[in-house]
Order: sequence, then C-alpha cells, then structure tokens
Amino acid sequence: MSERLTRVYRAAALALTAAALVACSTTQATGRPKAQSAASRSATSADALSQRSPDDIFVQLREAARANDAPRATALAAMLTDYDVPSYVRYFQIKSRMFDRSGKALIDTPDDDIRAFLRTYDGQAIADRMRNDWLLVLGKRHDWQTFDAEYPKFVLDDDTQVKCYAMMSRAARGENVTQAATDLLTTPKYYGEGCVDMINTLAASGQLPRKEVWHQIRLAYEENYTSLGKQIADALGAVRPDDSLLDMAATRPAQILARGVDGTEASRQLALLAVVRMARSDAMLAASSFSSVAGSLSQDERAIGWGAIGMRGALSQNPMAISWYRQAGSAKLSNTAQEWKIRAALRAGDWNLVRTGIEAMPAALREDGVWTYWYGRALREAGQGDAARAQFQKIAMQTNFYGQLANEELGNKTSLPPRTTVTKAEIDANRANPGFQRAAKFYDLGLRFEGNREWNWELRNMTDRQLIAAAQYANSIELFDRAVNTADRTKAEHDFTLRYLMPFRSKVEPLAAAVDLDEAWAYGLIRQESRFIINARSSAGAGGLMQVMPATAKMVAKQIGMDYQPGMMHDIDTNIRLGTSYLSDIYNKFDGSAVLASAGYNAGPGRPRTWRSTLDRPVEGAIFAETIPFNETRTYVENVLSNTTYYSAVITGRPQSLKERLGVILPQ
Repeated sequence: MSERLTRVYRAAALALTAAALVACSTTQATGRPKAQSAASRSATSADALSQRSPDDIFVQLREAARANDAPRATALAAMLTDYDVPSYVRYFQIKSRMFDRSGKALIDTPDDDIRAFLRTYDGQAIADRMRNDWLLVLGKRHDWQTFDAEYPKFVLDDDTQVKCYAMMSRAARGENVTQAATDLLTTPKYYGEGCVDMINTLAASGQLPRKEVWHQIRLAYEENYTSLGKQIADALGAVRPDDSLLDMAATRPAQILARGVDGTEASRQLALLAVVRMARSDAMLAASSFSSVAGSLSQDERAIGWGAIGMRGALSQNPMAISWYRQAGSAKLSNTAQEWKIRAALRAGDWNLVRTGIEAMPAALREDGVWTYWYGRALREAGQGDAARAQFQKIAMQTNFYGQLANEELGNKTSLPPRTTVTKAEIDANRANPGFQRAAKFYDLGLRFEGNREWNWELRNMTDRQLIAAAQYANSIELFDRAVNTADRTKAEHDFTLRYLMPFRSKVEPLAAAVDLDEAWAYGLIRQESRFIINARSSAGAGGLMQVMPATAKMVAKQIGMDYQPGMMHDIDTNIRLGTSYLSDIYNKFDGSAVLASAGYNAGPGRPRTWRSTLDRPVEGAIFAETIPFNETRTYVENVLSNTTYYSAVITGRPQSLKERLGVILPQ
C-alpha cells in the first residue's frame, strides 16, 4: 500500500473515532442509555478520552473549538501538554473563549492570552488566523486604537466583517467612507455582525443615505437573508416598518402588494421588497402584480422593481426577461442582477444591450475577465475591431476559460508554455518547511481545512521556481491536489504537467477508452471534481475521484453489469469505471455535446435538458455555459472544459481549440 493510501485510510479511521467520541455514552445490554449523574457522565467521558491517542483527542479539541465549547476545549487541551502542534492546541483553547455558541464575538474576551499567542507564533498561519478572530472582537468592542494597530498585520485580509469594522474605524476618525462602504457591501452572505454594525453606525452619522439602507435590505431579501434584512432595517430609525410588515413582505408578498401603496416611503419600499420576494418563486406573477402598484412609485422605484423581476426571469430563462430589464433602465441593481442582465442579452443575441449593460457595471465588476471577454465580443459586433482586440489582449494570457477564449479571438489556440525544470535539491528543500510539515500532519488526521491553510500560507512569497519545486514535492508525496494548486500559482515560469497532473493514468486511460471517452475530458472532470483526492466526499454525498453520487453509482453499475456494493465507492478502479461510464452515457444522449454532458454530470441530466428546451435559436456553447442558472454548475462546466483543453494539449503535444469543444447548442 502506498504512503498516500495509508494516509487516506488513517484519516478515515480517525474520523470514525471522532464520531464515536462525540456519541460516547454508557449503554445497557438493551441498547438504551443508562441514567447517569452529571459527575458520573463526566468521569465516564474523561475515562474514555484518557484511553484515546493524542491525535484522537486533538480532533475532539478542534470540534470543541468549532462549537465554541470553552469548558470542553480547556479540558481537552489540558490532556495535550506535549502535542506536536502546540500552536493549534493553544489556538483552539483560546478561540473557544472568544465567541459564543452562535459564533458571535465576545467583547469581554481577555486580550493578554491573545497577545502572548501572537508573540509566540508570529509569522505563522495560525497567528494570522488568531489575529483575524481578535479583530472581530476588537471591532465589536469598538476598540479602534488596538484595532488600528493590529489590522495592518492581518496578512490575508479576507474577512468582510473585519473590513466593515475597518470602515467604522476610519469613520470614527472623521473620514468620509460612504463610497468605500457601498463598494464593499455587495454580498450579504458575508456581512455578519460587523457589517450590520457598520450600516447602522454610518446611517446614524449621515454617511449612509436612507436610500442606500433600503438597497441593502432589498439585497438581503433578494439573496434570501431576510433575518439579516430586518437587522439592517434598524438603521432606518423612526421610519423602520414593524417586523410584522417586513415578515409579510418576505413570506406573504402578495398581501403587501394587495394593500396597495399609500405614498409613504415605507409603503413604497415594502412594495419593492414584496416584488423582490415574489419574483424569487414566480417572475410572471411578480410582473403582473407589480404592474398594479407601479404607477404609485417613482420612476427610480419602478425601475428597481422591474430589474428585480428581470433577474428572476433571466434565472428561469424566461424570454420576457429582456423586456423587464429594459424597463429597469439604469436603475441601481445588485451585482447579481446586473450580471444576469448581460446573460439574458447574450441568450437573446442583443449585443447592444450586452455592451451598454457592461459599460454600466461598477468598475470592479466590469474588470472581471468574464465581462472583459463579452465586452470585447460586443464591441466586435458593433464594428469596433481595434477596441475589441484591446479587450481580448487584457486577458489573453490568463490560463482560464475566458483567457483561452480571448486568446482564440486573437487567432491563437490553447498551447503549453515552455516547461521550467527544477533540481532535486530545490524539491527536497521543501521537506524541512515547518508549515508543510504541519500541513502533512493535518492531512494525516483528515483535517483538510487546516492542512490547506498551512500549505497555502507557505506559498505566499515564493518565486515561480520555488512554487514549481513545492508542487514537485507535493507530487512526490502524493498530495496531488496541493501539487495542482501550487503549480497553478506561477506567473512567468511554468510546469503545466504539474498544473494538469495525470495520476492513476494506468487506470484512467483504459477505462476511458473502453467506453470511447476522451481521456483528456475524463482528466479535466476529475481535476475539477476531486483534485485527485481519493476519499473526497461532497456535502451532497458524492464520493471518490469522479464524485459519483450513490444513486448514480447503483444505476450505472446495474447498466454495465457490475457487482457493486456501496463500500466500493472509494476504490479507484470502481470509481473511475462508474464515472467514465456515466459521462459517456450522457454524452451520447446529448448528441455529443461536451457542454450539455458536463452540465448533466454536475446537475443531473434533467437540468440541461430543461435549459436547452428554452432555446429558440442555436447558441454558441460559450453562451449556453455562461447562462447556466446555477453558479456551481456554470463554474463547473467552464472549468472542466478549460481543463480538458489543456489536458488535450499535454497528451497530444499540439495546440487545441476550446471553442471547438464548446460547439453550438441546438434547440430541442
């Protein structure tokens, strides 16, 4: 058995042990729990833990910290005085005291232990994680002096709540942060306490107009965070509607619209909230209902309502979406609504709306490679060839779906850059890297989140050669996902045989050939599905290299005559055979369309069949892919086919066309 497989099975065993420890209880012969006193239960639990290995206890400590169970975390940490990653033992112990059970920061968190931790582990990934947590505490406490001293040291700076607190600190110093705050507030999912606090504070000081507060409430309702929307509504002060009305708009929008609009700000805005919510379930009904109250709204308010309906129409691929969006004019819409305006225009072949819609986007959104590409296409359709080429040149060097398509618009196919080779000494130097050692430890324990954090932290300041050497090292110890992700970071010197790694080829090649499936496509899909993690499992229950769903495995096994048992899911041969057989089958059912088959593999064959049924004309594969309503499936299809094109270049040694693989999708 390889070192890699040994680690995989050990991690699985540790996970089972952890589950057993969580469920630990005394049971009678009947199988029913025996009544115990609290002291007896505590003694039993402690006795059970004392018989476990330090690794088992460490995994339990992590779970206690994740649950912010401070007493349990303290007790478990006391049993790990000599553990080989003391930084994490201490972090888990302290972190559990910084947040309550619901994950909210505790303002009375003592700072001395945190300061001591940061001094001891300065420069390590776990110190940056601790500083992130502390900044949430300091922000909630409004301790701006300490916050301002610590925030510049937060290396990753990837927490939206912390950024909101930073805005509050700037405002407290007298800065005007209105524009910066509105630019930041685009994704309610990440707001948390920090951004709600910022919205309320800026609204109270006059830096956030009431119009913007209502926009934020609509955004939360649009994204189905209605409880968050009600919290944001506190920033409205005296004109805040009662909770009963906000709840009615969220759950019974027809009743709000049936009440009509009485001319007050609250009444008009509640009508907009109601139409946002109604459109989520039925855009046509929302359009009809909104028409009855739209005359009582201002021009801007009407435009906002039609934009919300247009977005939901576009998501359901309703041909009326374009008409609804046109009624929205230049209204301020969410980023998501603006993106779907462009997608609806692409489906309809309205290149003028594609161009004007992208020009109206906020700068940060407009500069995304997706919209850079489609803007170039729209300019070319308008006869502005030189301007179009300038757009394509901006992203043509990017090694992703839209970078490849832009490169093809400039007359080039996807090809491999020269391969940079590194020495054995450069590769072996990574063995002594403490961060990589901690990562390997965590992978052994099945703790991928911590392992990836430690690994990625060490890559921050590496040169391209160092990244390639680190990727080679990861490959040598069969951490294939780290090899791929590390090689993916290079900017000027590359090794695409590491970016597009091909482990298990002795199995993939013949099994793909047996069902007449392109080997490059099989690898492109595996790279996206599991990054070659043998025991990968999704939240939906899919498992193995090709992330086969249990029901799909059972169905395919029956079709191909395989004697299959559920425990075989993570067997490499079995998983690849099931996955390639399934992909080949749906490819044939979709008339040889890699776009439709890839979408069907991810979302189930019924979904792309439905999306295809809404077409009234042939569309290029890139447009079909971009207008897939599910974010996950859209990204999946684009990544799989981008991967496939590169794998084909690796396998054949010749330039390849992504556009040819995408093809044209015909109505049916």
